[in-house]
Order: sequence, then structure tokens, then C-alpha cells
Amino acid sequence: MSQSIRTLALAACLIAPAVIAPAVPAEAQSVPRTREQVTLTFAPVVKQATPAVVNIYTKRTVQRRMPMLFDDPFFRQFFGRDFAQQFGGQPERIQNSLGSGVIVRPGGVVVTNNHVIEGADEITVVLSDRRELAAKLLGTDPQSDIAVLQIEDVGGPLPFLDPVDSDTIEVGDLVLAIGNPFGVGQTVTSGIVSALARTNVGVSDIGSFIQTDAAINPGNSGGALITSDGRLVGINTAIFSQSGGSIGIGFAVPTNLVRTVIAGILAEGRAVRPWLGASGQTVTSDLAKSLGLDRPGGVAIQRVVKGSPAASGGLARGDVILSINGKPVIDDNELKFMLATLPVRGTAEITVNRGGRESKVRVTLASAPDSPARDTTRLEGRQPFSGAIVANFNPALAEELRVEYIEGCVMILDVAQGSIAGRIGVQRGDCVVDLNGSSIATVEDLKTAVAAPANQWTLSLNRGGQILRTTVGG
Repeated sequence: MSQSIRTLALAACLIAPAVIAPAVPAEAQSVPRTREQVTLTFAPVVKQATPAVVNIYTKRTVQRRMPMLFDDPFFRQFFGRDFAQQFGGQPERIQNSLGSGVIVRPGGVVVTNNHVIEGADEITVVLSDRRELAAKLLGTDPQSDIAVLQIEDVGGPLPFLDPVDSDTIEVGDLVLAIGNPFGVGQTVTSGIVSALARTNVGVSDIGSFIQTDAAINPGNSGGALITSDGRLVGINTAIFSQSGGSIGIGFAVPTNLVRTVIAGILAEGRAVRPWLGASGQTVTSDLAKSLGLDRPGGVAIQRVVKGSPAASGGLARGDVILSINGKPVIDDNELKFMLATLPVRGTAEITVNRGGRESKVRVTLASAPDSPARDTTRLEGRQPFSGAIVANFNPALAEELRVEYIEGCVMILDVAQGSIAGRIGVQRGDCVVDLNGSSIATVEDLKTAVAAPANQWTLSLNRGGQILRTTVGG
């Protein structure tokens, strides 16, 4: 660079601030005189929030299979079982895991992630004052990856964080993540809300996650995501990472969902969420064009169950759900999340596009009915469903199995290994449609059909929406 160019560049750097900087009053240019004027700190918020965040340690017994040589009956006959266990390894071992949790009631109710305590035989909660207390599991909701615990022998009120309305936060808000990453001890990290309503994360079936760049690492699961003024708005759940460490993409379950799960578990021992009784598909760009919509988004209803809240409220096949209670519905996952945050026996105002015109439908919400009665039965004998456990399919069972409800169907709940049903390809989750030309709508129908003698069996199964037909010998 020539001397003249360097001189011009330096002159531009010196002149530019004078040109673009706004005028500042002389009285506003005083030197900071106190620590408060100089320091921006989250310390007061952290001191208030961290006592309510706990560490969770779990133990569970894991069955470990010994090498095939030591499990061989011929080997055991000569060397004995004790020799096999001593040199082949113990058949059981204790597996430890760690995570975080948040006290949400002064009586010691703790919320954490289901994957933190799943399968645990023992749960220990470590408080901020280093007390280690046993905890019992009150209930879990695998669909939202939330679990609720009760600390035993609390001995007095505990500090807690009350979950607030997570819809009050916006992209760009400052947030803090509190947890126990890698077991190093309670840690606080800061960041911002990077995005809202992240649905295709693959963490749980029901989720519209808060995305944050506050560092979240293994062990943070179940910890608190709080705002800069100390409000609990999320439960840290997962990270997106190719290395196992934080790369600035973390996800938290919004407290609007957490609150309904806690309420259901404390009241009934299980998560209770509204059932709409309608299903459909996300409106993509191509589908939007075919429906005459100006943009993608929303859910196009393809099926409405008779007698469901959707049917009673007037929703119909072909309607496009655009919003619920004024909040836009982005896709099918967002629809599930919104419904899961609403109270059972409440109402919802649903905006739909029907034939190119928008209209509002008011739906009274209800829980999924557990009818018809399941009549769970294990089938035996020389017939194609021998070794299968079956039940009458109903909306409540569909919610438990996390599958779409099909009316008038017998559901395969389990298939014994090596059974006739297993050998011919019957699978858990299949719905029996017909057998030898007889329609199967109930367990009694199926029991009657398999009791009739036959030289061969022709059966039809609904598997994930596809009808499979096969014929096997009698």
C-alpha cells in the first residue's frame, strides 16, 4: 500500500467517528463513579434462582449376558454356576447416571427430563446446600420427555421456581441455563433465545422447543432455563452436536407444556392432555397451491373421528387449521404442542380456512376416551395369531402407544418371540382388519374367527396406514 493510500485510510478512520457519532450532552459524559455504573452482572438473579436447581443421581441394575461359553449347560455341568459367574463376569451390574432438576413446589416437587430417570431403581437429589435426599417418582410423560419427582424427608419449605408463561419470551431475549454439566457441579451459562417453536428436533413426540445458544452439555438435562429477571421459562432437554459438546444449539421444553404435565401427574398420576379427534398433514408449498392458499403453514384435516370434540365443534375433512386461540399453527407438531398446553374440559377457538374463506370454530376439549373397553387378551392355539396379545383399539390406547387412532380395529399389543404370530410376520402395532373374509372390529370377533377350523388362513393387517394381506396354512 502506498504512503498516500495509507494516509487516506488513516484520515478516514479518524474522521468517520466524528461524522457518524451522535452528539452527546456534556453532562452525560461523566466518568462512572460506582461499581453499579460499571458492572453488568447476573449475580443477583443467579443467587435467587440456583438454590431451586438440583443435581439428580440415579442407579439402576442392568442385566449383563455372560459369554456363550459360560452359559452353555455342558460347561456348567463340569465347572458349576459359581465358576461361570466368577470368571465370566457378574450377570448384573449397577449403572449410574446424572442430570439436573428444578424444584417447582416448596414441598419438594421436582421436575426433570424423563430420560434422566428412565429405568432408575434409586433416585437421589442433591440440594444446593449439599444435602443428599432420596426421591420417589410421581409420574412420567415420555411424549414430552418430562418426569416429576417428590423429594422425601424434606424437613421444611425449599426454595423453588414457579414455571411462568413461556409465551412471554421472544427471540433475542437474554436467558441463563443452570445445571450440572458432566458432573462438575452446578454451572450457569448465558445466551439468548435463538428461536422459538422448533418442532422437528426429534427429541420427543410433543414439543415446540425453545432454542438457545446458552451452553448446554450432558448433565444439564432437566435443568432450568431462566430469563434475565429470574423467571423459569424452560426445562433444558437436548443439544444438537456432532461431538457431544455444546456448539451453541440447545433446546428446552417450554414451561407452558411443563405446567400441564405437572398438573396432570400431581392430580391423576399421569399426564392428561386434550384429544381433538382429528388428524391431518402439514400444509407444504405444493399443498398450499392446490388449496388456493397464499403461503404454506397450518394443518389440512384429512380425518375426523365420529363423536370427537372436533366433530362436535364442526371441524370437517378439508378444513385447514390456521391458528388456535389466535396463535399461528405452523405444522402438525405445533398443533400437537398447542393442544397439549390447553386444559382438559376447556375450550379452544380454532381458525380454519374452509373453501377459501376463514371462519372460527369453538371446540370443547376432552381427554381421549378409554372406550370401547380394551378386553386385553392373549391368544393361543393353532391359528395365525397364537402368541399375540390383542385389545380393542380406543383413543386412550392410541395416545399411550403414540399412534393414530383407527376406529373399529383390534390392536396387536405384543407378539411372543418364536410364536406362530411372530413367525408369520405379525408385529406389535398392527391392526387386524379381517380374517378369512370376516371383518374384525372387536376382540370377540377375532376370538370367534380363530376358533373356526380352517385349512388355511387369509388375514389382513393395517400397518401404518398400509393394508397387508397374507395367506398361511392351517
